[in-house]
Order: sequence, then C-alpha cells, then structure tokens
Amino acid sequence: MTMPENGKGAEALRPHAEDAFADELKALAAADDRPRPTRWKLSPWAVATYLLGGSLDDGTVITPKYVGPRRIVEVAVSTLATDRALLLLGVPGTAKTWVSEHLAAAVSGDSTLLVQGTAGTPEEAIRYGWNYARLLSDGPSREALVPSPVMRAMAEGATARVEELTRIPADVQDTLITVLSEKTLPIPELGQEVQAVRGFNLIATANDRDRGVNELSSALRRRFNTVVLPLPATADAEVDIVARRVDQMGRALDLPAVPEGLEEIRRVVTVFRELRDGITGDGRTKVKSPSGTLSTAEAISVVTGGLALAAHFGDGVLRPSDVAAGILGAVVRDPAADRIVWQEYLEAVVRERDGWKDFYRACREVTA
Repeated sequence: MTMPENGKGAEALRPHAEDAFADELKALAAADDRPRPTRWKLSPWAVATYLLGGSLDDGTVITPKYVGPRRIVEVAVSTLATDRALLLLGVPGTAKTWVSEHLAAAVSGDSTLLVQGTAGTPEEAIRYGWNYARLLSDGPSREALVPSPVMRAMAEGATARVEELTRIPADVQDTLITVLSEKTLPIPELGQEVQAVRGFNLIATANDRDRGVNELSSALRRRFNTVVLPLPATADAEVDIVARRVDQMGRALDLPAVPEGLEEIRRVVTVFRELRDGITGDGRTKVKSPSGTLSTAEAISVVTGGLALAAHFGDGVLRPSDVAAGILGAVVRDPAADRIVWQEYLEAVVRERDGWKDFYRACREVTA
C-alpha cells in the first residue's frame, strides 16, 4: 500500500487554511495593488479582507473567517506589520486558534510553523533539537541540528505560531524573550546564531482561564501587543458563526445541510448564552451559570454532533433529540453542581417557553 506524501492525493479531513481557501487567497493576491511588507503574500488591507470577508471587483466573494469587530482584526494585522509579536487573548472558544491560523496563511502562505503549548512542551520545541544519530557520529554541526518552527520562521521571514502559550512552563516561555527582543536565536553549541530576516513575526494565543497556571513574565508580556478576542456580541452574530463553521465542517463529513437545522442552532446558542450570562435573553429571569465556558466552539461541536446523529440515525433533519445529549454534556461538567443548575434552567425557563416543548422533552429524557 502506497501512502500519500504529506496528504497529497488524498482528501484531508481538515485542510490547512492556505489549502482550504487557496482560491480566495489567489484572487486577493491578483487584485491586491496596495503596498506589501517584505515577504508578505498580501497587503495588510487584503489580509484584513480575507479574515473579515468582502467582494472583489472581479466578483469574487471572500467568505468571512472571523465575525467580530473590524478594528480587532485591523489592530492584529497592523501589529504583525511591525516588529512586535501578537498575543491573541480570550476565553476558550473565541476563535483564537482559528484567527491565528488564517492570519499566518494570509501573511506568509503557510500556517504550519506551529508550536503547540502543553505542560510538557520542552525548550527544544521553541529553539532547536538534535538528530542524535548524526550528533553521535559527526559531532555538533548545522546538519545535525533540527530547527524548531520558530527557528524556521526566523530564517524564512515567515510567521510562526505558538498555541496556548500560558500552558507552557514559565522557563520555556522565556526562551522567546531573546527571539522577540533581539530577533536572534543563539546556538551556543556551535558558536553561531540565527538572525530573523524581514517578514518574521510570531502569533501566540492564550486564554483568560489559564491565568495563574503559567502566567507570562512581565518581560515576555512586554514583547507582545495583546489583542483580546471577545465572545460574539449578539445572538444573531453567534448563530451566524456557528452556522458557517458547522456548514464548513459538515461538507467535509457529508452531513446534512445547515439551513434545515437553523432553528435548532438558534436554540443551542440561546441556551448557551443565557447560561453563561446568568440571565434570559429578555432580561426577565436570572439563572445560575454552570462551571463550563459554554463557548461558541462548544456550540459548534454540539450542532455538528447533532447533524451526525440526524444523518446516520434520523431523517437528516436536525431536531431537539439530536442536540439534547450534546448540550447536557457541555453544560454538566461537574456532575453534582452543574446538574442542579441545568435542571433548574430546564424547569424555570425551557419548560415555560413557547415552541420549546419538544426540546424540553428531549432534554428531560437525556437528563433522567
């Protein structure tokens, strides 16, 4: 059996942004007549248009990748055009990773220069490692060195990404200080260094819930320009985000079309917003909030799972019974406290709401 090289020749389950939206990026590059920073594939204006959506003079429609305040995207893009790194901050599920990937794809044409932050991320993931077989046979040399994504981005003048920066141990985080301040990465074993060429920058993401876990040192935080990504301001905006992402994911998974499930999408979004805000949409009833975040990303997951149930075990139409179990799983993270919150919300709010009888019965069934 011959395996496809790097996913070529096979349908990727989740293509990189530069592959999934290659036609839009190509159209933007052809229409873009504004000044581009060194080694940028697009001008800052075109990068912002790619993220926010719009129509080009030739009729090409650029789909929105981020639904939110335009100024947030403009500040993020202009930061990358300077020598300051960008930190995308927000609660879980506010599209930090999604925005980071699309920014890198639009600026550098490559979103894969990625360091995934975890509690076990070593220093080598940010600096460099070694091919130990070659190191033992030939000794320290550039040929034995294994560059990190950050080192590669510095050498190529590209955009590197560090996801979940605050999950990385503090001493490993601080290896970025020299990279971001001096734009150089020393290699003491060889008495050499790698200097960043023009076009290099770095995007990091972190969520508000991780403060105090591995909080950034003041020295490192000063090297970033921080942009806070908020939760969607309105229910309509959140429904639009969920519908768009579910539609994209559903096409890859051969799931039913989203328009037939818009009513259930709005219901899921309404439940999530009311529980996390602690008050119903009409402002009349206060409710308790569960321990989870109930983010837009979780709503997308609930609806996608519901569409899969509808496709494989239903009639293809998204119904309350398809999303009820997913909502329960998202809300009840603490089996003792959250279950009480959920049951009170069902009885005080859902049960009394016009047109929600089927939803109430489905949720009661899975909760019992």
